[in-house]
Parts: sequence; C-alpha cells; structure tokens
Amino acid sequence: MALRLGGLSAGSCWRAARGGGGGLSAGAGSRAAGRTCRPPGAAGREPSRGLGHSPAARGGPRPGTGLSGALAGLAGLAGLAAAAFGRAERAEAEPRSRGPRSPSPGRRQDGDDDDDDDELGRRCRCFMAPPVTALRELRARPGDMKTRMELLVLETQAQVCRALAQVDGGARFSVDRWERKEGGGGISCVLQDGHVFEKAGVSISVVHGNLSEEAAKQMRSRGKNLKTKDGKLPFSAMGVSSVIHPKNPHAPTIHFNYRYFEVEEADGNKQWWFGGGCDLTPTYLNQEDAVHFHRTLKEACDQHGPDLYPKFKKWCDDYFFIVHRGERRGIGGIFFDDLDSPSKEEVFRFVQSCAQAVVPSYIPLVKKHHNDSFTPQEKLWQQLRRGRYVEFNLLYDRGTKFGLFTPGSRIESILMSLPLTARQDG
Repeated sequence: MALRLGGLSAGSCWRAARGGGGGLSAGAGSRAAGRTCRPPGAAGREPSRGLGHSPAARGGPRPGTGLSGALAGLAGLAGLAAAAFGRAERAEAEPRSRGPRSPSPGRRQDGDDDDDDDELGRRCRCFMAPPVTALRELRARPGDMKTRMELLVLETQAQVCRALAQVDGGARFSVDRWERKEGGGGISCVLQDGHVFEKAGVSISVVHGNLSEEAAKQMRSRGKNLKTKDGKLPFSAMGVSSVIHPKNPHAPTIHFNYRYFEVEEADGNKQWWFGGGCDLTPTYLNQEDAVHFHRTLKEACDQHGPDLYPKFKKWCDDYFFIVHRGERRGIGGIFFDDLDSPSKEEVFRFVQSCAQAVVPSYIPLVKKHHNDSFTPQEKLWQQLRRGRYVEFNLLYDRGTKFGLFTPGSRIESILMSLPLTARQDG
C-alpha cells in the first residue's frame, strides 16, 4: 500500500511550500491559509521553516502529495541506523551522585539463581541494569506475557541508550535503579548536557499493586468496566518511555512509549491491553526527515496489517493536540491504547516491531543535523517550542496523569520527559 503522506499531520497548520527548496512551511490554518508563520531568525532559511501555531485548530489543509516523491531517495536510511546500532558499544553507566549505587548488568540479585549462564542470564548482561523482577521468578514463568514484556522493555532501553551514546560520542548515562514500596520498581537512564543531546531519558517501569480510585476512574472514562473488590483493583503494568531533546535546533525531539497493562477483577477475570506510540517534534520542519520518520513507522506497522499505520497515525495526530493553543505538538507518528485484539501474541509482536523501529526512525536524523549551524534566534525558537512541549505533557498527557495518580509513583521518572531548558513567550 502506497504511503499517503498527504496526511502527514492532521494539524491545520501544514501546507506544501511551493518553491523554496521544496520544504514544508507552517501556515496558519484554514482561516489564514495564505500566511506563513516565521519564527525569529527564520528569514532566508527556505528548506526548513519553523513550526507555527494556528488559532484555527481543526479542519485545515494538509501537505500536498508532492511528499510521496521523496520516498524513493530515503530507502537506505533505515540501513544506516541499523549499521550504526550494530557497532554501538554499551552505554557507560554512571551512578547517580545521590542515592544508592546502581547495580551493574549481570550482578546477582537476592533471590536469584547462582547460575546466570543460561540464555536469560546472558540476555540480562546486555541490559542497563538487572531486571526489576528477580531472575528466579522470570525463569519460573518464561511464557508469561509479563515476563516477555519486561524483557522487551529492558532490551529496548539498552538498544536506544547504546545508539544515543554512540551518536553523542562520550557522554555517559546516569543509571538509577529504584524500588516502589507498593510493588515493583524501575530503571531510569538519563544522559544530560552531552555533546549532542541536552537531555535524553530512557526509563522502564515494572510495577504492581492496587490501582488508586483516581487511576481506575481514568480507565473507566475510556469505557473499561472494571469490577473492584472491597474497593481494590489489583494490577500489573510495565513499559518503556523516552523523550530525547538534542541541543541543535535542527535536530528533532522524539518521544516513544510502549506498555502492557493487566488488571484482575473481583471475579478473578483478567483484562489486559497494550498501548504506546512514537512521535516526532521538530523545531524546524524538514521534508525528508518527516518522510523518513513516517515511512519507517509505516514499515513496522505494515508487517502486521495495512490498516494499522493510517489508523494509529490519525490517532496520534488527534492525541498530540494542545487544546488551549489550538495547535499540534509536532508532526505526529503513531499512537494507540487499549489494544487487546486479535490476540495477546499478535499484539505483542506488533508492539515489538514498533519498539524495534525507534532507532532506525530517529538516529539518522540526529546524525544528519547535530552539526548544523544555527543562530541565537533559532535557539530561542527551539526554547519556545519546548515550552509548548512542557505545556502538553503537564496538562494533557495521559501517561503523566496516570503516573501522578498511582500510589508510590516516582515523580522524577514521571517528569523525566521535560526538557532541561525551555521558555515561554510573552
């Protein structure tokens, strides 16, 4: 199925630029379709113009089909990322200066078997830290979805951290392994003020316990009929979440999150579902970058059905919308939640494909732009766009709200997505 990039973003402010290097420009929506929003310092930079915002939030024009012609020239970019990843070394772990020293991969945990030379032990030595769940328990339930998903999020974390460390060229990840007294814990990996990345956080959590009433209410608002017993609703949840903010204004920010949720109701019935997605937020829009990013995600989705990418792309466009500003957060990607069919195995394999697409969709873009020259005005525009990013995450993001409503949540990990620096206009 041909990729329809005419719907690259459902926001009202995108339109195809005529001339000027063939890039995309940010218009002002259906009520001001002829106006181009130029950020400070954007004059003379035709190929990639700043993202604007629109007071007319819905129903505006979309990019023209001229984008699809750029696909042929991007066929080799995914291979570049794969090759870079294959050469990457494990990101060097730097324990945080506050709190206990982080365990190193492969170190024996209390309750683990002495023999860590089996397949699971060898896999765990490649992670940023030992699994949250004791190896003995993981070995006892190898086919359980909770085991498989925990290993997937740990592998995804390690793969992304390796790729980022290789691009940054010398920066080190602070690895913080934390525990939640209500059950479970997580591993937060943060690279801060590196050569290429101002802040890159890749965090996993594996938690269990009882849902708070606020969290259960949020789920019921999405149509879930959850039966509690004595006001309690046991749950297990695990996922990987990341936001990466480069220093250079011409290198885009990326966010991704993939998660699995399981709830046991009062009658013993278990409900399960997967959620997640990946989206790109450039400060300056580059047509080739946008095509490559969406094309890579589409290829991952198409392995599991031709209808998935257009469906989840539209969901992403609708979700990442800053209501009070009347604008989209970025150029979208894919987003889905409450995915529980056709089977647990099929949905897991789909999520696995999406997680494996993160590195090839993003790393080539950072390599391409991290040495681009930029002006102080362009850096200022990046800071203002990051202010919008902060607004969305604090006011609308479902994951942030759920984390804050979950007892024993680690606030530092929930707010890890916020950039190191940002500004508000006015």
